[in-house]
Amino acid sequence: MAADSRQPHHGDRRGVSCLQVVGDLIAERELELAISRYRYRQLERIDRIRADPERRGTRLGFTSRPFVLCGLPMRRPPSNQLLFERRNGKFTLQLLGHPDFGLPFGQDRLILIFLATLAVRQQSPTLRFRSGAEMLEMFGMQEGGKEYRRLVAGIERIFGATIFFGSECATGGTKLFSKARFHFVRATHIWYDRGTLTTCSPSCGENVIELSEEFFQEIIAHPIPTDLEVVRLLAASPGALDLYLWVSYRSFAAKAPQSIPLFGPQGLQAQLGCTEYSRPRRFRAMLVQWLRIIAPVCPQVSNRVRVTSQHLELGDLSETCCDWHAGILA
Repeated sequence: MAADSRQPHHGDRRGVSCLQVVGDLIAERELELAISRYRYRQLERIDRIRADPERRGTRLGFTSRPFVLCGLPMRRPPSNQLLFERRNGKFTLQLLGHPDFGLPFGQDRLILIFLATLAVRQQSPTLRFRSGAEMLEMFGMQEGGKEYRRLVAGIERIFGATIFFGSECATGGTKLFSKARFHFVRATHIWYDRGTLTTCSPSCGENVIELSEEFFQEIIAHPIPTDLEVVRLLAASPGALDLYLWVSYRSFAAKAPQSIPLFGPQGLQAQLGCTEYSRPRRFRAMLVQWLRIIAPVCPQVSNRVRVTSQHLELGDLSETCCDWHAGILA
């Protein structure tokens, strides 16, 4: 039988022959289609979260009320900006950065979760831990000089910052203003190798961070529980992490469907640390994007949240994060 003249060959660049050439190239170079190691670890963590709906034990962490109600900056502010302000209804948060270190931002919020978690676990303003590696391990971050440098820089920003946190309420024609000014940390004693910024030997001594008494009392008086596995998965996206913590807390506090305005003095935009998304259309798009990031990690929350043109609608979450919060605080 004569060969079909239409059969593709390597010299032909038309139609199916292109696929043949690409196929040969892939086989030649022995390329494999595979997911990245980072994505594989993420999928493993998602499986652990879904396999353990009770969310107990070492996965239980805590954060502090001021930074759930009013988020830190998501990106590094300009070097000449040392004041950051957020509002949430009757609550106001002002953060004043140190001239040498600047304002806390981005993944610095993980350090605050670490400090709050240790404060609740140890029930003391004097926090003791083995090394910086313990903090990196808690959030599933890789150890290495780069991560340690970021960690030390974040601790310096938090150490140098001053917080102004207040609220106001009206009763019977009169107003009550309640204000507090405090630092996060009173003193730090952290050991690290100057050459590599990695963990020192046990002979160096314990790492100690002494919280200010005001910050410690705020944590102990209002401990806000969170799932550390979820925090690990959202650590690379501060906006998604803030939204997850905010939705979890707001749902627990209200225990009923709500409609929160997106814009205006009482709006969600004024609460989260996302001043760079000032245009309404851009802010709505980011909310949708953050919900897509949260969805694989915590579908029972993301499935009950809806973004409209002017509001964020919270459905009934009483059988999801609310029961979990109530259970672990009992």
